[in-house]
Amino acid sequence: MTEQSGAPAAVQAEGVVKRFGPTVALDGVALTVRPGESHALVGRNGAGKSTLVSVLTGLHRPDAGTVRFHGGPAPAYGDMAAWQSRVACVYQKSMVVPDLTVAENLFLNRFEPGERFIRWSRLRHKARELLASYGVDVDPDARAKDLAVEQRQFVEIAKALSFGAKLIILDEPTAQLDARGIQRLYAKLRELQAQGVAFLYISHHLQEVYDLCSAVTVYRDARHVLTAQVDGLTKAELVEAMTGEGTRGASSWHAVSAHASGRAPGETVLRTEQLALEGAFEPIDLSVRAGEVVGLAGATAGGNTALGEVLAGMRAPTSGSVEVAGRAVRTGSVPHALGAGIGYIPEDRHRQGLVLGRSVAENATLTVADQLGPFGAVLPSRTREFAGAMITSLDIKTRGPDQPVSGLSGGNQQKVVVARALARDPKVLVALRPTAGVDIKSKDALLGVVRRVADEGSAAVIVSDELDDLRVCDRVLVLFHGRVVASYDSGWSDGELVAAMEGVGETAAERGADVMTETAGNEEQTS
Repeated sequence: MTEQSGAPAAVQAEGVVKRFGPTVALDGVALTVRPGESHALVGRNGAGKSTLVSVLTGLHRPDAGTVRFHGGPAPAYGDMAAWQSRVACVYQKSMVVPDLTVAENLFLNRFEPGERFIRWSRLRHKARELLASYGVDVDPDARAKDLAVEQRQFVEIAKALSFGAKLIILDEPTAQLDARGIQRLYAKLRELQAQGVAFLYISHHLQEVYDLCSAVTVYRDARHVLTAQVDGLTKAELVEAMTGEGTRGASSWHAVSAHASGRAPGETVLRTEQLALEGAFEPIDLSVRAGEVVGLAGATAGGNTALGEVLAGMRAPTSGSVEVAGRAVRTGSVPHALGAGIGYIPEDRHRQGLVLGRSVAENATLTVADQLGPFGAVLPSRTREFAGAMITSLDIKTRGPDQPVSGLSGGNQQKVVVARALARDPKVLVALRPTAGVDIKSKDALLGVVRRVADEGSAAVIVSDELDDLRVCDRVLVLFHGRVVASYDSGWSDGELVAAMEGVGETAAERGADVMTETAGNEEQTS
């Protein structure tokens, strides 16, 4: 790798502050990336990584601090052409237009001065020259949707470089790549580094930091914690910097798990056998007992979100089966999942959980409309009565059942989503990141509800990478690259769980082959 230590930094940010209302997203952070360097930026969710990227790419103006590119000041806010000539970001979700060709994507909205019409042969020739100059072996006439994932990334990188940018930000670039795709990406990045291109690498997979990067910066709670050379930093030290604790400290949460309190879980309620979804997660045997809360931990791309959606009927698996209370569930069908007794709290309450133009009562009773009146009719009085009971039970702060749900706070909106999931007295509750975007008081209340559901005899599954969500669990399974790589009973430390989720824990490296047996056989070990 070629780092040009004598040249001005590709980017240097100092004392950067960014607030969104009362929330401090960046609190005086710093970052320096040298030309030809591959520099990792890591931290847990909420650390400030995404906000810094938005500042470095000109999408947000910092409230304080300075940003300089190659020794010169950052462009004026709003001058996007100038920003594009200095920095570009290749996001986890591809920004190419799938139905356009590679050549059309490369030169979208870039017309030659004085030309009124597009000369297609010239466009393809320029695209071929551009791709060749960076060693990208892609047909300019190919449709973007027909390219492999890493080829689309190469096209985006080539487009960014064609504007003159010498700093490329890569946001979770390997999330959708297989092992060979990752190696091809690594090889291409090293070639470009040799040409003086600098990369700021953002990833939840810490092993990739050691595979690709020479330096790493850690943010925690919106503050700069550490910048160090990778070869002088152990994985344990990196995880400790991210979490603020070592890998052996015990975690705590005010809710007591069933196992810790001495309450033995009951019979198996939820069981999967060789359940798999191609491209998302490998075959998994999972069992969850009555009275038990099981966490599925890991980054979204690790497979845990897809597994939760398959359990809820939102996605159809490639293979395998799901059973609830010993009866087979028709997979890939939300109505059949509901009928089998699976309640579902989706990840995005606004897009999947609520009808914002409707009332609290209407939203809370969406899954039980067949119980609110005779012959399929819905009686408003019964709807309000049913919703009123849920409002009292979950302590939803509202003027009443008829208030539009759009007028509630985020935490109370989420309680309405929970009310809908619990309306049919589910045997299994599947919750995807149930506390996302809510305040600390609402977070505690929501996790307390999940715990209560299990304590009253149901089974619960929490899908999350938020450590606070997982503290309520009796067991936590960690998924990484679609495989269960570790399993923890209550009492895990933040450091060891983060290490497993990031792919650098000893359990992730050494216990992966044994975890499947442990997961399936847990019911025999628990009595």
